Amino acid sequence: MDDQGHLKWRCRRGVRELDVVLDAWLNNAYPTASSAQRLAFAELLAMSDPQLFDVLLGRADVADVVQREVVAELRRLSRRR
Repeated sequence: MDDQGHLKWRCRRGVRELDVVLDAWLNNAYPTASSAQRLAFAELLAMSDPQLFDVLLGRADVADVVQREVVAELRRLSRRR
C-alpha cells in the first residue's frame, strides 16, 4: 500500500482543481481513514484526470462501495473550497 508521502506526490495532477481537493482529502481524511478507504483513494488516483473529473462531477460512477464513500467525501471537500 502507498505511504502518505508517495500519495502526496500522486495527488499532484495537471489540473489545479484536482490538486486542491485530492490534497485536502490526503491532509484531512487520510490520517483517520480505514485501510479500505486508503486503498480506495489510491485506486482513484490511478484514474486519468478526465476519468476522475467525471467521477467527482457525477458524470460517471465507481462500482466499489468504499470508493463511493471516498468520492462523496471528496465532493464535500470540493464544495467547501
